Amino acid sequence: MPRIQPLRSEEYSPDIQLAFQKHVQEYQARITNMKASLGHSLLAFEVYMQWYPLYQEVEKIVGKRGAYLFAYAISTGSDCPLCSTFFRRILIEAGEQPDSLHLQTSEQELLDFGSAIAQNKGIVSDELFERTAGRYSTREMVILIAFAGQMIATNVFNNVIETEIDEYLIPYLKPMP
Repeated sequence: MPRIQPLRSEEYSPDIQLAFQKHVQEYQARITNMKASLGHSLLAFEVYMQWYPLYQEVEKIVGKRGAYLFAYAISTGSDCPLCSTFFRRILIEAGEQPDSLHLQTSEQELLDFGSAIAQNKGIVSDELFERTAGRYSTREMVILIAFAGQMIATNVFNNVIETEIDEYLIPYLKPMP
């Protein structure tokens, strides 16, 4: 059971209702349990939804596949069941096998970078940083690192409040061993 219950539609303030409508229209996204939980604070919702423009910038840098792989690596590195499942869904719907990914060297390095950021609270070895920075411009590195931080913030929020996994994600949960 979540520590903070998502707002139910009848509880939406006019400002939240408007923000949710704008979000759905702008990003063709749904109001998930996480977003409805963030809805308790308009400011928190708006800040966390800046994830979307950052993600779009990551896609421009590493492509669509690279972006969802990077986000998946960060989410699994943060041990976030909700976000990991969200990106498992994207992987599976793209025809990928999340537990046996076929990666190019550049993709593996990007995933290692994202996972290390998440697992080590932002501490990344010089070797890994330099290898990653050798592939991207300074601007691109700033975007990748900022996105990793935003993704980790999302992971932390969901982990702290134990956000319930949305119904539509249940079929994509990682099978238990």
